[in-house]
Amino acid sequence: MAKQLPYSTIHEIFSRFRAAEAEPKGELEHVNAFTLVVAVALSAQATDAGVNKATRELFRIADTPEKMLALGEEGVIEHIRTIGLYRNKAKNVIKLCRILIDEYGGEVPSSRAALQSLPGVGRKTANVVLNMWFGQPAQAVDTHIFRVGNRTGIAPGKDVDAVERAIEDHVPAEFQQHAHHWLILHGRYICVARKPKCGACLIRDLCQYEDKTE
Repeated sequence: MAKQLPYSTIHEIFSRFRAAEAEPKGELEHVNAFTLVVAVALSAQATDAGVNKATRELFRIADTPEKMLALGEEGVIEHIRTIGLYRNKAKNVIKLCRILIDEYGGEVPSSRAALQSLPGVGRKTANVVLNMWFGQPAQAVDTHIFRVGNRTGIAPGKDVDAVERAIEDHVPAEFQQHAHHWLILHGRYICVARKPKCGACLIRDLCQYEDKTE
C-alpha cells in the first residue's frame, strides 16, 4: 500500500483528469433512477458491457417497478440469464420492485439508508445511484478504485470503506462529484490489474506505484 499523497499532489492529479475529460460518465446504460438501481445491482460480479447487453431489451419493456413486477421473476430471468448469479439477482429485482411500489410510491428514494434497505443494494450500489442520479458527491468504491487508490497513494486503505473515507477526506471538494468516475475509468483502461499501462498514464510522474511498466 502506498503512502497517502499530499493535498497538492492529489489536486494536480484530478486537475489532469478533469482536463482530459471534464464530465466523466458511468458506462451502465439506464433511462431513469429505477433502471439505474437495477443496472448497478445486476453489475455485481459482472461487467458493465455484459449488463448493458442484457438490459437493453429489458429496460425497453420494463422501465418502471410496476412494469418489471408484471414481468415476474421468470420474465426477468429470460433477459438476464447471461449475467452471473442471474436467478438470485432476478429474485432481488422483483422484491426491490415490490418495496419501491409499497413503501416509496414507485419512486427511488434519495437517501443512502433507504437505498441500502432494498434487496441486492449494498453501499456501493447506493453510492452510485446517489452520485449519478441525485448529484451527491458519494464515492462508490469498486475493485478498480480500490486498486488505483492504493497503488497511487490517492486514497490508500485496507478495505473499501477505508478507501471511501480516504477519498472523502483527501480529494479536494471541487473534484468530489466526479472523483469515482475518473478513478474507475483510470483503473478500467489504464491502471489495469495485471500490467498497468504506465506509459499512457496521465499521472505517472505523481504516482507512488513502484513496479511501473514502460
